[in-house]
Amino acid sequence: MNAPPLPDHRDSREVVIVGAGQAGLSLSHALRQRGIDHLVLEKHTPMHVWREQRWDSFCLVTPNWQCRLPGWEYTGPDPHGFMTKEQLLPWLDGFVRHVDAPLRCGVEVTRVAAARRGGFDLATSAGPLHAAQVVVASGGYHRPIVPRLAERLPADVLQLHSAQYRHPAALPPGRVLVVGNGQSGAQIAEDLHLAGREVVLACGSAPRCARFYRGRDVVDWLADMGYYDMAVQDHPLREGVRDNTNHYVTGRDGGRDIDLRRFAREGMQLYGTLEGLEGTRLRFAPTLRESLDNADRVYNGINASIDQHIARLGLAAPPPTVYEPVWQPEAERTALDLREAGISAVVWCIGFHPGFEWVDLPVFNGRGQPGHLRGVSAVPGLYFLGLPWLHTWGSGRFSGIARDALFLAEQIQARAAGRAAAASRRAADAAVDIATA
Repeated sequence: MNAPPLPDHRDSREVVIVGAGQAGLSLSHALRQRGIDHLVLEKHTPMHVWREQRWDSFCLVTPNWQCRLPGWEYTGPDPHGFMTKEQLLPWLDGFVRHVDAPLRCGVEVTRVAAARRGGFDLATSAGPLHAAQVVVASGGYHRPIVPRLAERLPADVLQLHSAQYRHPAALPPGRVLVVGNGQSGAQIAEDLHLAGREVVLACGSAPRCARFYRGRDVVDWLADMGYYDMAVQDHPLREGVRDNTNHYVTGRDGGRDIDLRRFAREGMQLYGTLEGLEGTRLRFAPTLRESLDNADRVYNGINASIDQHIARLGLAAPPPTVYEPVWQPEAERTALDLREAGISAVVWCIGFHPGFEWVDLPVFNGRGQPGHLRGVSAVPGLYFLGLPWLHTWGSGRFSGIARDALFLAEQIQARAAGRAAAASRRAADAAVDIATA
């Protein structure tokens, strides 16, 4: 970006936090405890994504006991259950009230740039602003990904991104094509399938995991084994783990596995990766068998690591099991005609692009992702919070936000103290100069 520098102005804060989701508000809570001047700017309303970009039957895929925001933990009667959207939203609204952040809603930040006088200049829809430090807490999922071939689909085929999907009855009669089988794709396909809709699912390479294994939720086992505390630099993939697709599983109806093979046995049509469109004919890669096998390999691999943990500690638990496929594709199907199949709607579940163009500072890699260490960027005073694998696997979950926010609050406090000490030294030196003049 080569926009001219923003003008100097008087409205200045020590810290500006951009985004009032669980990350931004968690940091606000930590800064307020430290008495650090700050302002939270939110383009929409607090927790907007949870309210506006989740379907009606949405529920958490991690158990309620992991809902541990700063000073606001889940205290309901079902710690090992999974809050539905109707239950989650009041809990999040309670956190908003609990934090009582210095918040301005309906304010969009359109640019953050280095200021001539130090710190950062922000251009916002409410006017210019200066901050000594800035925290980008707007998440990492900004622009829904929809492939260019979508432009060539017949006009009478309804197209939605997963962020727009609400419930099966909102789609026109006919078969529904769901593209992508990550967490959202698999759960939306299940939602449609359970409602009696005919579903065609184009599968990618998403892994899966068991909901329960050897008498406990798999999340409970993995938490005991330290998986949610593993730092990104200690992971075998290092920063590459940030590109991994989340495992698909569901907390619906008390929690269960999502087994695409069982869905296929019940009538769902599974295909490999969607590759192209010629007229009304969709083209798929012959990758279905490989995708299903890889998902099961991950599933059994996670369970095997739990087996090793149980054996190593000599824990009492039900005997181990290994998942055996309940269905196999007879052959790879590589084409489907939209008209012949009666496809009336497509739900794109292939993720989001990052949208940090408004951050006019040299901290991004070639894929538009910010470079950082535990949220601390290479530009002094610029931080990121609320990103998947910001520091650990728990960073993108309610369970890890408090730790990440506390760490950044400590960095911010130290930098503010350093700036204050430097200002005091300059003032003292100036006083000496005047006295000896």
